[in-house]
Amino acid sequence: MSAEKKVSLAEKRRQKKVDCDKLCPEWGCAQPYEYEGVWVVGEVDEQGITEPSLQMLTPARRIADKLETFVEGILLGSDREQLEKAAKEMIYHGADRVRILVSEELATYIPGVYGEAIARLAEARKPEVIFLAATMRGREIAPYVAGLLKAGITADCTQFEVDEETGDLLMIRPPFAAILLAYIKTPFRRPQIATARPNIFPLPPRDESREGEIVWENPEDYKLSKPPISLVKVEMLKRSEVPIEKAEYIVSGGRGVGTKEGFKTLEELAEILGGVVAGSRKAVDLGLIPHERQVGQTGKSVRPKLYIAVGISGAAQHVIGIREAGLVVAINKDPDAPIFKNADYGIVADWREALPILIEELRKLKERSGKTG
Repeated sequence: MSAEKKVSLAEKRRQKKVDCDKLCPEWGCAQPYEYEGVWVVGEVDEQGITEPSLQMLTPARRIADKLETFVEGILLGSDREQLEKAAKEMIYHGADRVRILVSEELATYIPGVYGEAIARLAEARKPEVIFLAATMRGREIAPYVAGLLKAGITADCTQFEVDEETGDLLMIRPPFAAILLAYIKTPFRRPQIATARPNIFPLPPRDESREGEIVWENPEDYKLSKPPISLVKVEMLKRSEVPIEKAEYIVSGGRGVGTKEGFKTLEELAEILGGVVAGSRKAVDLGLIPHERQVGQTGKSVRPKLYIAVGISGAAQHVIGIREAGLVVAINKDPDAPIFKNADYGIVADWREALPILIEELRKLKERSGKTG
């Protein structure tokens, strides 16, 4: 008896059908096998394509390879030269093709208009998967896209896999309590839409020898709504320090630090290291640090070389934000604090005693290294 032929994930995906009679009649019906490709919606600012957008090419490439399909970047805007440069970067980082829609309606970022543009493109081109980085813009646009397409969406994913039985995308994220991982899929509707926060996935390697197609969409084929609002003024906020998601050294404080004076000690340590200060959700709630510097599930994910957690208990919601950190050092007076289970080195001590000693030793080390060159 011959061995049963193994069906590949790609074949399972192409054979997948749904019973239209069981679906909502107002939504219409389209078969999953009619959809093809993994999209990454690129975000472009004055510096070009953003790093979080390029990071999303990492899971897109892996999922596309498993499903034996292609990765396609999607870019929107009104500046052709800027968008063409962004398209090349997406190709250098792993995209097979980049599709660009240039329109005057897209000159100013308005979430409803951008969401409509992506939805219209998706209706015409039928991607199987749409990935967006969960930046402020991505978080705004994604619900518009899902709502217009009447498709499922999973936000803040930490991992993506493919269901071995059906070929559906598995969108993996921690639920609210962050104790378990939820495996979510949308088996009946396409496209499958998901977001992931910056720094959850690494930046794919850049290869200028990679070649890919750049497709310029005809704006006349997509009748976008006129923007309902107009831009009056743009004001760039000055940053006093490196954003925590880009910092190589982070000193982070929690409820255990307790006061703004205590955070000044953290700033002193961070300055010696050449790093920045961050904090936990509790520290933000207490007004000790602004939300833009919060690490964790409801804050930001970080990838520093060194992360020093001071007075942080280490709840699962916080640990999610430091899973990509290189070296984690925890300082807490509670020997049973969960943070120690997720730290490379732990110091069981009151931070008021430990930090002054650490600061003094680092200063001595810095002085010695300065004298010896």
